[in-house]
Amino acid sequence: MVVNFSIVLDNGKRQNFEGYRIIHNTALGPSKGGIRYDTGVHLNEVKALAAWMTWKSAVTGIPFGGAKGGIICDPSLHSKTELEKITRAYTKALADIFGPEKDVPAPDMGTGPDEMGWLMDEFSLAHGKTVHAVVTGKHLHSGGSLGRVEATGKGVSIITLLALKHLKIRPYKTTVAIQGFGNVGLHTALFLYQKGLTIVAVSDISGAFYDAEGINIPELILYYNLNNKSIKGYTKATVIEPEKILSLAVDVLIPAAKEDVITKENAATIQAKIIIEAANGPVSSGADAILHQNNVLVVPDILANAGGVTVSYFEWLQNSLSESWRMHQINTRLEHILTKSFESVFAVAAKRQVTPRIAAYIIALQKVAINQEVNDVTIDSSKYKLN
Repeated sequence: MVVNFSIVLDNGKRQNFEGYRIIHNTALGPSKGGIRYDTGVHLNEVKALAAWMTWKSAVTGIPFGGAKGGIICDPSLHSKTELEKITRAYTKALADIFGPEKDVPAPDMGTGPDEMGWLMDEFSLAHGKTVHAVVTGKHLHSGGSLGRVEATGKGVSIITLLALKHLKIRPYKTTVAIQGFGNVGLHTALFLYQKGLTIVAVSDISGAFYDAEGINIPELILYYNLNNKSIKGYTKATVIEPEKILSLAVDVLIPAAKEDVITKENAATIQAKIIIEAANGPVSSGADAILHQNNVLVVPDILANAGGVTVSYFEWLQNSLSESWRMHQINTRLEHILTKSFESVFAVAAKRQVTPRIAAYIIALQKVAINQEVNDVTIDSSKYKLN
């Protein structure tokens, strides 16, 4: 779906916007996927991200299909009032597409609980009743779930510990480098730090820091929050070139920033034993073969960063059942689902002698294909009446 709409800006002028919503597959359940506000949003990107969501839900066994949305805009250039108008206009244009049993949006780049709250409210107005389950990632007072903000980072940390156990590496004093210190990287760093791992390097768009003895993550998070969400200027670690964070001699490398940061050009320089893909597509297809040859274990993104969609599912479930779960329930269920998914992927990888990435896609594609076949038979059977 491609939508065009306009809003009146705070200065009285009218501005046009273009937005997208792609539904990739609904064989396993309602389509699910974030909405991003960014000037770089384009149709092909949204298509690819929608497909990713299908496989991510399938590999973890969550009853959702894949979707993704986006609006071409720079949210930093708009006031809260303008962002609300943009969100409501986009929702109004797609009011027949969204729905708890049809298509469930969530936050992504440039969006958050505010946008999800406006979307829920606008959808509810269009349907004459409050519909909490139409969207996830909301504020707690609007029907959001405990643990949703830190869910992806929590999931990455769970998968990291499972990967260490798989390779029989003790977590205590295991060294970790994390590229990206946004929501995912920050929470991943905090959870791993609390488990006794040594975070020796972190980076964000402003720079990178290294300390062989380990960075004090709670202290860095405090600095980050007081420094306008940036680690720039942090003085309790050594400044290094941002690209060097990928080639450090660490046990675990966690790219949590953007896609295609590890390519066939730099794959041979990777010294980490394990790469956990916290971002979507940080390891290019060209790099995969080189890393496999060099015995680097790569845990694929559709498994590694599935904590977000898993807790989104919990939020949708709580809204649908009119329940509110405690933090302990959410963490226990999240760990159970991710552990089961990890074990399934690595069992298939061992059985078929393939990489975990290929194993994850084998599992996901099989689930979708089997359900698609059942759905197609059901659709076709209605054409033929019994005598």
